[in-house]
Amino acid sequence: MSGVAINVTNLVKAFDGLRAVDGVSLTVPIGERRVLIGPNGAGKTTLFHCITGTLRATTGQISLLGR
Repeated sequence: MSGVAINVTNLVKAFDGLRAVDGVSLTVPIGERRVLIGPNGAGKTTLFHCITGTLRATTGQISLLGR
């Protein structure tokens, strides 16, 4: 398999004055996996919710399988 499963470009999610996710870019090719690690409050869950559509990103782009 080839191609891109997930492409995140310059993603920002802000809650009032707090940027929970600040300029994240990530590409995951089809057939590969990535892991997000970091301390509590780093924005891992917020990033996940933006990618899955549970939260709407403030700015940036997310594509899943080219859509």
